[in-house]
Amino acid sequence: MTDEAREAISWLSTKEAAERLGVTLRSLYRFIDEGGVPAYKFGRVIRLKEADVEAFIESSRIVPGSLEHLYPEVKGPTRVVHGDGHHAGRGDGTHEPMVAEG
Repeated sequence: MTDEAREAISWLSTKEAAERLGVTLRSLYRFIDEGGVPAYKFGRVIRLKEADVEAFIESSRIVPGSLEHLYPEVKGPTRVVHGDGHHAGRGDGTHEPMVAEG
């Protein structure tokens, strides 16, 4: 008998797995259906191995530098606005907006 076979499997319900992932049940079912995370059907019940959910989490880690397409390039002068409606100056007592160079 292998070490894995000797260890008890820790099962998660779909609700528990969705909560662990921080997603809706609908999203979890899509991940399962697309083959992203393995799941098992026992009669009418769907269960996921806790280790498989943890592996899915790790496999979903974002590679630094791969999200540039999601944020726009800053063009022209920029201004930082605080929650009180005042913009941030240069830090030298002036009230001129900070301008991005480059």
